Amino acid sequence: MDLPSWTDSKLGTMKRAALWLVTVVGEGNIFTKEDVKAAFPGISQADRRVRDLRDHGWQIDTNREDASLGQHEQRFVRPGEAVWEPGKGSRPSTSITQTQRREVLSKDGHFCRSCGITPGETYAGTYETAQLDIARRLVKQPDGSERTELVTECNRCRVGGRGKPTDLAAVLSAVDDLGGLERKMLAAWVASDKREFSAVERLWADYRTLPAESRAQVRKVLALPAG
Repeated sequence: MDLPSWTDSKLGTMKRAALWLVTVVGEGNIFTKEDVKAAFPGISQADRRVRDLRDHGWQIDTNREDASLGQHEQRFVRPGEAVWEPGKGSRPSTSITQTQRREVLSKDGHFCRSCGITPGETYAGTYETAQLDIARRLVKQPDGSERTELVTECNRCRVGGRGKPTDLAAVLSAVDDLGGLERKMLAAWVASDKREFSAVERLWADYRTLPAESRAQVRKVLALPAG
């Protein structure tokens, strides 16, 4: 299907920006704020409209997520919702009420659904403590549609923070502390340089990362009471 022209002034700036990224910048390529200004002259909020696309599932990385990028560079990683299509692209509310925040934290067990850390817990190998916040995640539904749901994430996972250097001494010490059976299991994984996860283990890992609404659907399929 032919896409609308990104130069069509009848479209909103966010829709035009999405089409510009797809047709001009291209997936995986880098652009700058100056590129955005040049593409949308006279539109003062064009760069903000590009950022708004993240609320619709578009992945646009900065140097916080991609260390190879310069301070003023961004990378268009992948598109999300086709915001230029009729009925799509409505801007979601950017505010999350305190009631919503408490409900999401409670349903998510008060830990980061991406890495499992709890509030106030120290990241391994650092003195940095975790803070939890509510993030929006685009979830593909069984019928093929996509919906934005709320999920608990820590400050590091939300901004794609880069990890600290690995402490080899700590790893070796942990290996020494393993029991005989666990040591044999680890040795087998290291020898093959991979670990094969069972289908159930992969499903469990996927389930753990889902927002509460999606987890509830899985529980329903498994005939479990609401969590």
